[in-house]
Amino acid sequence: MSLTKTVCPYCGVGCGLLAGPDGTIKGDPDHPANFGRLCSKGAALGETIGLEGRLLTPKVAGRDAAWDDALDLVAQKFGDAIRDHGPDSVAIYASGQILTEDYYVANKLMKGFVGSANIDTNSRLCMASSVAGHKRAFGTDTVPAIYEDLEQADLIVLVGSNLAWCHPVLHQRISAAKAARPALKIVNVDPRKTATTGLADQHLRILPDGDAALFNGLLAHLADTDALDHDYLKHHVNGHSEAVEQARLTNPLDSGLSQEELDSFFALWAGTEKVVTVYSQGVNQSGFGTDKVNAILNCHLATGRIGKPGCSPFSVTGQPNAMGGREVGGLANILANHLDIENPDHRASVQAFWQSPTIASEAGLKAVDLFQACASGKIKALWVISTNPAVSLPDADGVAEAIKAVPFVAVSEINARTDTGDLADVLLPAAGWGEKNGTVTNSERRMSRQRAFMPAPGETRPDWLIISQVASRMGWGDAFSYSSPAEVFAEFVALSKATREFERDLDLSGFEEIDYDNLIPTQWPKNGQRFFADGKFFHADGKAKMLPIRAPQPQQRGTFTFNTGRNRDQWHTMSRSGKAPRLGAHLAEPYAEIHPDDAARLSVGEGDLVTLSNQYGTSVLRALITDRTAKQQVFAPMHWTRQQSSASWINNLAAPVVDPVSGQPASKMSQVTVKKYSASWYGFAASLDPIQPQGDYAAVARTLTGWQGEFAGLTPPADWEELVRSLLSLETGNASLMRDESTQQTRVAFHDGEKLVGLFYAASEPVTLARAYAVSLIGTDTSALQALAGRSGADQVDPGATVCACLNVGINTLREAIAAGAGSIEALGTATCAGTSCGSCKPELARLLDEARIPMAAE
Repeated sequence: MSLTKTVCPYCGVGCGLLAGPDGTIKGDPDHPANFGRLCSKGAALGETIGLEGRLLTPKVAGRDAAWDDALDLVAQKFGDAIRDHGPDSVAIYASGQILTEDYYVANKLMKGFVGSANIDTNSRLCMASSVAGHKRAFGTDTVPAIYEDLEQADLIVLVGSNLAWCHPVLHQRISAAKAARPALKIVNVDPRKTATTGLADQHLRILPDGDAALFNGLLAHLADTDALDHDYLKHHVNGHSEAVEQARLTNPLDSGLSQEELDSFFALWAGTEKVVTVYSQGVNQSGFGTDKVNAILNCHLATGRIGKPGCSPFSVTGQPNAMGGREVGGLANILANHLDIENPDHRASVQAFWQSPTIASEAGLKAVDLFQACASGKIKALWVISTNPAVSLPDADGVAEAIKAVPFVAVSEINARTDTGDLADVLLPAAGWGEKNGTVTNSERRMSRQRAFMPAPGETRPDWLIISQVASRMGWGDAFSYSSPAEVFAEFVALSKATREFERDLDLSGFEEIDYDNLIPTQWPKNGQRFFADGKFFHADGKAKMLPIRAPQPQQRGTFTFNTGRNRDQWHTMSRSGKAPRLGAHLAEPYAEIHPDDAARLSVGEGDLVTLSNQYGTSVLRALITDRTAKQQVFAPMHWTRQQSSASWINNLAAPVVDPVSGQPASKMSQVTVKKYSASWYGFAASLDPIQPQGDYAAVARTLTGWQGEFAGLTPPADWEELVRSLLSLETGNASLMRDESTQQTRVAFHDGEKLVGLFYAASEPVTLARAYAVSLIGTDTSALQALAGRSGADQVDPGATVCACLNVGINTLREAIAAGAGSIEALGTATCAGTSCGSCKPELARLLDEARIPMAAE
């Protein structure tokens, strides 16, 4: 079977893949982003391409409908709103997961034909502050660096970036570079200890939002020790005096670091010429995100450390095509080709090229503002494309109510059920990854082809076609008469040529004669080219700008600072990654990291549930007691939705506070109270069939044998068997129930003939049992007595919680190997195979080895 060259649909690293319709997934050794490397999510993509849960036909008011009827309705409702309330009464909210061609057509429709810039994207949630910081400093949204800089640097500073879990292949590249060249220094700037911290020579555990004080302090140190590049500043940079003056007013101790830590970092940065500063969501997702970006850029500009091999600031994007969206104007405040919506010459040029009847003349509503406009009644028709704002935006419960308030909502989706899709009037079935063709651009400006290797199932259609067909029904058929994504891409390239007079950074001249079908991964403007090494920037005078940055003062609060992020093996709201059983095996339940001292003060023990709450909402999460999170801080991953949990989505706690420049939400700085959840019982279930998340607390996940669920209730049930049948949706089957009143333990097993189809264990305290073993029994001919025991016999090994998702290696297996003498990651790989596939689990293998050495050292 031949395999198709394509690109991973997850993060912005943009890894090349070799994929087949049978689920075969391999890393593409020829792709310059990953050279064959994969992470756990990419390696498991073959498990996500099945049709279970897919939306395969249009639906209107919850019922199957013909495409013509659904498209006619969308066009009619949008047209009626524009006629009666004006073009700003409609909006599109799109996604960094759609392809560049999809983005281009949607942007053209809204800005050039509807005449409104009310088209924004979930990329607003991940990199808008970086875009704004780039524009303020460079004159355009330009990423100067390329991935090779990570291998060529002598110092890599990772700021607000858990690279090991969020961009694992870049972490692998850095890890390999450090192994080959131990002199390479790595500094991790993060309020938390993460999997990335283990690779670092120095961990700077700043206070939340302490980044600006740190880099202002660095800039002042560089100036005070005469470490600035005065010649570079004179010829290529404006504003450095004002920036330095403001930086000197900052107390770097406001970062939360000690003077010793600051002195060490400042000396290392100043004394190392080849520095790459990699930053991500910990910088961007802040009410001061743009200022934090510019504080970092200031240090690089002040020393001329930009655009040279091994030497640059580097924003790494969270989504596969966040960069592509930026290129075609997918954000509400920009035009295609990095042109400015506020500039009348830019608008006129784009409108002339499109031959459109109008052009948006001002920025549209950014994500948070857009949904507030939905709530207030300003938006009359909304189209959501390939994203899930009802759980992913801050104040998620409020956003869900806002969507309900819109008179007409269309959602383009691949899944029949999502939190947002459940609120739609019309569902449009979109072709998914592996079923459609187009391009994406990764974090280093490299365009790659996503290629179909499977037929589009059912009645699904690619997004560019759906949007074009709605545009045609609105009267603009001639401008949207594309027959293929290749035609859309060619028009985008032609637009780049037509607007070249403005001398922006986005130069696609190398793509004019491209063979679209055989496009190899290609950077713009030229492969391997960095920006700004020549000192030429995109402001009118050709110089960069340093900005005076006022660092926020640290605030003492009685509540907890709530930090959000991601798990190693999951992606966004799990609509794709949640389908892969081995990915759910690593961390299968929503959790909150809390410091041991805080847990003790709150009387929270291992396995307890905690309630997080504030004025926006409440969430119930499993307490993970760890010093990885600092005191008075709590961390939770953002993946769980109403489809997988009954009380554990967490963006309903995120305040709708945004950066005033970029509009990006401050998703990592909300305030919450934390208290122990007063459950009367706790339960764990395993089932052959899907488990529905219902009740006071429930969280479900796929397993290799079916499904599992964690439960808790505020009041005990009157009938345990009735409750469990309801939770597991088991109307038939023989039940075997064991109840011990003295210990308040209940165990129930369900058989269909000889086959075990369901298990349930409950107790008045958090349930302790060999979960992996219990799950493994589902679907087997196991007796009720053995199943109800809840633990493996002497002849059966319990591997414990999964650490290596690729090869299903559990923590008990690893600990046994360490006890038997496996004293390195390589030795663990030899003994258990863990870490020998994608390598994403290596940081956790290192942590287990470190934990084993601590008692040995104490002896």
